[in-house]
Amino acid sequence: MSRRAWIWLLLALLSAALTARLGWWQLDRAAQKRGLQAAQLAEEARPPLGTTELLRSPALHRRVELQGRWMAERSIWLENRPMDGRVGFYVLTPLLLSGSDRAVLVQRGWVPRDAADRTRRPPLPDASGPVVVTGRLAATPSRVYELGQGQGGVIRQNLDPAEYAVEAGINLLPWVVVQTGDAGDGLLRHWPAADLGLQTHYGYAFQWFALTALILGLYVWFQLVRPRLRQRA
Repeated sequence: MSRRAWIWLLLALLSAALTARLGWWQLDRAAQKRGLQAAQLAEEARPPLGTTELLRSPALHRRVELQGRWMAERSIWLENRPMDGRVGFYVLTPLLLSGSDRAVLVQRGWVPRDAADRTRRPPLPDASGPVVVTGRLAATPSRVYELGQGQGGVIRQNLDPAEYAVEAGINLLPWVVVQTGDAGDGLLRHWPAADLGLQTHYGYAFQWFALTALILGLYVWFQLVRPRLRQRA
């Protein structure tokens, strides 16, 4: 083989090795997320935590059943949240836990937005008495892409629980409860399933492996097959 042929061979092998390695890396990322998904499902299958267990040993994605009172005057409305093909708000309200001075932020449900006035909020049902809230623990409320610094007020794009605790002067736990089930309050809770991006990783892996095959195929064609066909001609 000539020096030029060796150079092309080396470039083809290095390029194929690099793209194949990237493909395997994507598959490894998918395997890690499958493990996270399995751990999440295992937590959701365990018995729900009560207030005492929540304060002592919380676990993300674990189901909870909490008693307390809504701090309705502290409710926040997260806008631009779709559900069932419509745009509206996610309603978040702190729940003051029974027998404790601590509160936890609850993503209670969804309400539609007024098409004529985006700042008009439908009234929440009266819940001044004690309530029982069932749901699952999450790290943060639902988030959407936001340009610039978030603004305060009742209607917001996103909400950081730690910052909101300081702003509102609430002894707030650093987690969020995503409420589930029918509480008879008219709020929708058709929460989207958690997307860990498994299909994205598989798609990228396919692209990298396809590029590996293309590199090797082009090398074989231009460096091996085509020269022999020319010699025969």
